[in-house]
Amino acid sequence: MTEPTTQARPEAASAHPVHPVPVIIDCDTGVDDALALLFAVRHPGLDLRAVTCVAGNTDVDQVVRNTLTVLDIAGAAPGLPVARGAERPLIEPARFAEHVHGRDGMGDLGLPAPATRAPVDVDAVTLLRREILGSPRPVTLIPTAPLTNIALLLRTYPEVTRNIERIVFMGGAVAVGNATPVAEFNVWHDPEAAAILLTAGVPITMYGLDVFQRVLVPPADVQRLRASAEPGARLAGDLLAHRDPAASGDPTPTGNLGDAGTVCAVADPAGLTTRLLPVEVSLAPGPTRGQTVVDRRPRHGESEIHHGAREKPLVDVALDIDVERYLKLYLGTVEKR
Repeated sequence: MTEPTTQARPEAASAHPVHPVPVIIDCDTGVDDALALLFAVRHPGLDLRAVTCVAGNTDVDQVVRNTLTVLDIAGAAPGLPVARGAERPLIEPARFAEHVHGRDGMGDLGLPAPATRAPVDVDAVTLLRREILGSPRPVTLIPTAPLTNIALLLRTYPEVTRNIERIVFMGGAVAVGNATPVAEFNVWHDPEAAAILLTAGVPITMYGLDVFQRVLVPPADVQRLRASAEPGARLAGDLLAHRDPAASGDPTPTGNLGDAGTVCAVADPAGLTTRLLPVEVSLAPGPTRGQTVVDRRPRHGESEIHHGAREKPLVDVALDIDVERYLKLYLGTVEKR
């Protein structure tokens, strides 16, 4: 068994690096994917080269519409390509999260249709291949959604891995799930796709529920954003104030950065504490389907002793997060316009 190691994430070189990190976001734009897009467009250390869309929080056509609208409001470059991707998981039917993100995936805020943007005339996998191989520097992929598009890319065009620096994905959990007691939604929605991702052969960081749920924006900050005259900051506030109607009756608009924390971790990896650990996805039917099984043991157990050890992919698993650092980073970026 490979000994797990603790990764000390390197400090960002500067607040305004000479060469921004080229990134591609693969999303199922609901509330927190939109927060992630707002940040990615506005952070000077990120070069957002493309956005690809997949079914997850809502159906893929609504995801495309939401993505284009958010990019309009964020002030993204007019030529930023957006592509429609998979409309269902590799094997199972799509199962949306409207009870969390609203019927339109965006908290039913009644946002306008995209003003001038339209998706490109190629599918998500084709766009991913084109942008990855065409980048002069290796690309960091940031999937914040079910991993169907990424799995199709890796199986169809495995040569893209030569120009992928890292994949930092929002998904999985070491401890407790949300779609089931042990499975996080993005992995649960398409477990086979997640299993393919883990064998990509490039460095992978898992930004799972263990850190995802901790980055809460205080009510005063949410209220300030909602009162902003700047459309992007105001949208961030409205999205953060959206609450799951099935949650507690607390009316205080405390917002969770959610997927946006994944993009913060790419812009400033020093705020994330990870360990390189063996991870696999449970694919069997039943109550553990979609679980990310993270092996934190320091040595082999009886199963390996009696049956032999199996090779498992090693993943940088996020175990701790500097909440205040990422709150400051996110708010400072989105409001700086």
